[in-house]
Amino acid sequence: MRFKKSFLIMMTVVLLVVIAGCGGGNNNAKPVERTNKANNTAQKENDPANTATPDDGAIDHSKPLKLTVFSTTANYAGLQTGWFAKIIKDKFNLEFDIVASNLTGGDTKIAAMMASGNLGDIIIFGDDKSHYPNAIKGNLLLDWNQNDLLNKYGKDIVASFPKATEKAEIAFGGGSAIYGMGNNVASNPKGASEGKDMTWGPDLRWDLYQAVGAPEINSIEDYLPVLKKMQELEPKNANGKKNYAFSLWSDWDGNYKMTLAKQFANMMGYDEIPDTSVYVKADEEKYYDFLAEESWYMKSLQLYYDANQMGLLDPDSLTQKFDDVVAKYKDGRLLFSWFPWLGAANYNTQENIDAGKGFALVPFKGELMYSTGFNVYGGNGIISIGAKAQEPERIMEFINWMYTPEGAMISAGSGTAVPNGPQGLTWDINADGKPFVTDFGWKAYADQQNTQVPEEYGGGDYYYGQNQLNFSFIVPAMTNPETDEPYDHNLWTTTLERNPSKLDSDWRAKMGVLTPKEYFVKNNLIAIAPQGFTGKEPLLMDKTLEQKNKQIGTIIQQYSWKMVFAKNQAEFDKLNKEMHDKVNGLGYAEVMEFSIKKAEELFEARKSVQ
Repeated sequence: MRFKKSFLIMMTVVLLVVIAGCGGGNNNAKPVERTNKANNTAQKENDPANTATPDDGAIDHSKPLKLTVFSTTANYAGLQTGWFAKIIKDKFNLEFDIVASNLTGGDTKIAAMMASGNLGDIIIFGDDKSHYPNAIKGNLLLDWNQNDLLNKYGKDIVASFPKATEKAEIAFGGGSAIYGMGNNVASNPKGASEGKDMTWGPDLRWDLYQAVGAPEINSIEDYLPVLKKMQELEPKNANGKKNYAFSLWSDWDGNYKMTLAKQFANMMGYDEIPDTSVYVKADEEKYYDFLAEESWYMKSLQLYYDANQMGLLDPDSLTQKFDDVVAKYKDGRLLFSWFPWLGAANYNTQENIDAGKGFALVPFKGELMYSTGFNVYGGNGIISIGAKAQEPERIMEFINWMYTPEGAMISAGSGTAVPNGPQGLTWDINADGKPFVTDFGWKAYADQQNTQVPEEYGGGDYYYGQNQLNFSFIVPAMTNPETDEPYDHNLWTTTLERNPSKLDSDWRAKMGVLTPKEYFVKNNLIAIAPQGFTGKEPLLMDKTLEQKNKQIGTIIQQYSWKMVFAKNQAEFDKLNKEMHDKVNGLGYAEVMEFSIKKAEELFEARKSVQ
């Protein structure tokens, strides 16, 4: 009888534990509220969110915590080192080990991580279209509302960006859960969100462009003969290596298209809806099929093919990675840059700009710059916490800090500007309470990889010491309430009033403005895309169509590279026809039908902020 009674008691306890385990999880329902005192006690003791919290509610930072950060956008893998590592170590006693699918495996790596059941402690998604909702469905992400995690340790997010948390809850959490926060969040809903520079250029080697007579650029195709003259003027760099206009890389391609064939569409006021077949106008209800003959995706493939025939395209493009291209900009081997944060950021060293050499904006006639605008709901990039993360309250504390003025002032600059870096080293506050860049800061910003950071600030070079997660938390152009200046150091009053370099002076005199952004604003050449929210869960592909879309995307990507390096126009046209035939046979019409619905959904969302 004693045995039977003990057995019954034991089975009851087991049953209670099983029920308690089923009540949590990462579904879209609110956690079950438990009233049994014994259950509550057990839950509190075993809940990771409470394991390191002392009785007074403060977080215990006494023990170092090493976190695995899985980022689908990072261009760096391994331990975070340098000045940013020093800051988070001193402030939170955290260390980051970054896993970057960009560098190893792409979508295959993401699928393998998901299949393992553990995505890591911090997860960064490049967009919210596929992998993010799939991770939610797979119970791989922690609900920030569970155990009141967000309200306790993310108070600044809750107070400053309520629309972003509202979107997260409604769009992906069934109205009750929050599994992540959007990137590039802002509190200013109007105007262009970029800083001194826009996200795209095009930028050319300004000194060589002037040397060949600075011919007027009437169309995108007009860049090719100009770049050819520039290449003939300086065929090799200082080390005797051949110069090219364009140098492509494939490790950003993902699964759908050649990434670098979309940039000219952005300079015409359009942008893609990720993993669909449409490009959408920023400020109109207009879209087009990106495989149509007149689309800038297809025109870009033709442009790169023509460039290759002219000897302007780097033959290493087929095999090299992004970091290889960065090194070539730094070595002065390239003449064209799609982005100001690529060419100018790596070639415009103090030595070069003092000599009048460097990259600068050379716009074309009719250019209409796409701008994402300020987004109170947050962008499509997502930062999440893994379902199996230990001490999630410490992770939440860190994420929350990155959305505060202090965190933003250190890391602001992802995208169109070099990050500000540590206060006291690269920047500081003057007697008037205004931020300014130090002499060391100007050196670091101009030559990131060759600028060594003092050991007391973390050591290493400035470039690799920056936050390597590749996730912009707050729009850098947003105003910091503590300084009444933008977060981006390029927009500080002290920066704009600083004596310009020879390169800047020459560019400003010829363009009649102080900054590239001012050029586009002054000439009414910006198309701002309102960043709204429908108030509903987003439209997602079903599994069958998603699989078809992946197959189609792989074919488009493979054929795009083949077309660019075709031996002649006849082969280019033949490959183009083959690509269209294959994707049409796989169900491209169905993808297009879904893509149009996504465009209509986007137009509906925009109305929420108009």
